Amino acid sequence: MKQIKSVIYTILGLLIYPAFGVAQDFDNIEITTIPVKGSIYMLQGSGGNIGVSIGDDGTFIIDDQFAPLTDKIVAAIAELTDKPVNFVVNSHWHYDHTDGNENFGRAGAYIVAQDNSRKRMETDQVVSLTNRDQLAYAKEGLPKITFMDSMRFYFNDNTIDVVYTGPGHTDGDAQVYFRELNVIHTGDMFVRYGLPFIDQPNGGSTNGMIDALWDIAGLIDDDTIIIPGHGQLSTRTDLLEYRTMLTTIRARLKEEIANGRTADQVVASNPARGYAQAGAGTERWLRAAYEEYK
Repeated sequence: MKQIKSVIYTILGLLIYPAFGVAQDFDNIEITTIPVKGSIYMLQGSGGNIGVSIGDDGTFIIDDQFAPLTDKIVAAIAELTDKPVNFVVNSHWHYDHTDGNENFGRAGAYIVAQDNSRKRMETDQVVSLTNRDQLAYAKEGLPKITFMDSMRFYFNDNTIDVVYTGPGHTDGDAQVYFRELNVIHTGDMFVRYGLPFIDQPNGGSTNGMIDALWDIAGLIDDDTIIIPGHGQLSTRTDLLEYRTMLTTIRARLKEEIANGRTADQVVASNPARGYAQAGAGTERWLRAAYEEYK
């Protein structure tokens, strides 16, 4: 029965988080370019949203999706600028955001990440949502530059702060804030597909994500344009509503646990009501959160 449930949860995970699907027809994926503000753009294809900064200094991108899409991503960037990609910042280590690292690294880009993410990419990992193995990257795909808490670029007439707000989605998430243009890329600390994937076995936590969202909200303002890890361009209000969803579900979970409820009873009460429909995907999420608070 446990094995059957595991298979069901994996399938539901792929339906809820389609970017994590293993078998994809990348030939049919198109890269869409969305202007954000000034010299910043968002590219969407398959995988995490890519942030792009262009200018006299060169090209700076955040995340690089799946390796088979690299040529299409490069072609989309070439429509914006004739300058090659100088820097790739990984918002975290999951393959739907970093699978193109080796291609961009071989082409001469410097890859940047929070230090915990580099450590993950140095060795074989398992992404808990799909139980998919993510093999260690070759040296060309590893970040050459890492940071612990924060670092700053002065690039393309922007002050670019890359910050670590603590474990949340994983243990190595980075947010990238373009101060002058007031644009931030949050990676998967904030997404627009409903209940977030929190990779608890790899250092993520619900508490950490809630705390990180509060820190991010304090860094930006109501005029900030947010490039989320997945989904459409967003606002600070969207981010705060997302955080409210998580704090509400957490409070319901903790109340149920304090009343001595078992995991099955908690799932049956559906603490995610009003935010997610009851079903196998929501059940998987609630059981993972239950393990954090029991």
